[in-house]
Amino acid sequence: MKKFGLIGFPLSHSFSKEYFTKKFKEEGLEDHVYELYPLPNINQLEALIRSEPGLCGLNVTIPHKIGVMFYLDKVDEAAKEIDAVNCIKILNNKPMESFFSGEISFMQVNLHGYNTDAYGFETSLAPLLKKHHKKALVLGNGGATRAVIYVLKKLHIEFTVVSRRPVRKQITYEQLNKQVMAEHTLVINTTPLGMSPNYHTCPAIPYEYLTGKHLLYDLVYNPEETEFLRRGKEQGAAIKNGMEMLHLQAEKSWEIWNE
Repeated sequence: MKKFGLIGFPLSHSFSKEYFTKKFKEEGLEDHVYELYPLPNINQLEALIRSEPGLCGLNVTIPHKIGVMFYLDKVDEAAKEIDAVNCIKILNNKPMESFFSGEISFMQVNLHGYNTDAYGFETSLAPLLKKHHKKALVLGNGGATRAVIYVLKKLHIEFTVVSRRPVRKQITYEQLNKQVMAEHTLVINTTPLGMSPNYHTCPAIPYEYLTGKHLLYDLVYNPEETEFLRRGKEQGAAIKNGMEMLHLQAEKSWEIWNE
C-alpha cells in the first residue's frame, strides 16, 4: 500500500484528499491512498512518518510551509530560494524485521522538500498577463506569499507587499490610495480572507479605484468567487481564483513523488 497525505492545521478546508482519491480511482491505483494528517505542531512530523509505513509523499499547507524545512534532509534549489516547502518526497519509509532481535524497525528515512506552489501560480497566471501588468500588489506576507514573489521576480514584474502592520519594505492597507492602485494593475490575494466559511470577508483595499485594466488573482479557491473577486469584477477587473493553481501544483507533486 502506497500512502500519501496532507499535513497542516486545520485541514477542514482542504481539497487534496478528494482530488487524489478521485485521481487514484480513475487511474486504477487501488493500492494508493491519500489521507489528511492534521498536525497542530510541526514537531509531530517524525512521529507521523514513523507510525505510517508506506507513506511516500506529503503535501504541506498552513501553518507549516516554512517550519517544515528544518526537518528535511534535502531541499530543492527553487524551494530554498522561495524559503517555503509544500511538497515532501519520502524515501525508504518501509518497515523491516531485525535479523537479530526479530523486532520491527524502519529503514533510514530521507525527506526531500519542494515547492510546487510557484509552478502552479506561474503556469496559471502567465496566460492572463497583459503588457500593462508591470507592477503588482501582493496582499499578505505568509508562506504562500513567498512563492508568489518568486514568480513575480522571475517574470520581471515589480511588486509591493501589503500587510496589516508596518514592516520594512512593505506598506499597510491604509497606504493604498488612487495613485498606488492605478500604478499596480495586478493585485494578488495570498491571505485566507474570503475562504469558506467566511465568505463575506475580504482584504481591505480601496476597490473603488479598480478598473478594467486590473487583474485580480486570489489564491483562495473555495468559494469559486470570493468577495475580493466579486468586488473586482463589479469594477470591470479581470479575475482568477486559485483552483487551477491547486490542480497544477497537485499534479506537479504527483510528478515529483513518482520520479
